[in-house]
Amino acid sequence: MAKRIKVGVDESIPIEITSDQRDLILNHTFAGPDLTERLEVAPLSDTKIVAGYTLSDIDELMGYIAAEANHSKDRKLRRKLDRLYDYLQTFEERYEDELSAPRS
Repeated sequence: MAKRIKVGVDESIPIEITSDQRDLILNHTFAGPDLTERLEVAPLSDTKIVAGYTLSDIDELMGYIAAEANHSKDRKLRRKLDRLYDYLQTFEERYEDELSAPRS
């Protein structure tokens, strides 16, 4: 297993998402403005939107995405949300905050 990158508890990690992924979050989840506002004002890098989120923010955002995916009757929407969830999960696997207990 690769060593995880340590970040501060309040340190933002730059997350690159597509405009379609941003629209999924903005239009299909109940995530509040504390999580969505930065997506609305985030700069565009090539075809990606770059926004900073702490690990705690990512975890909270993933909860909203999972809730919507689990309750959606639209299979296509559910698959898109599941892929977005999986993508965000890679950040939780790559980073750990400085207060996390070491994994064995």
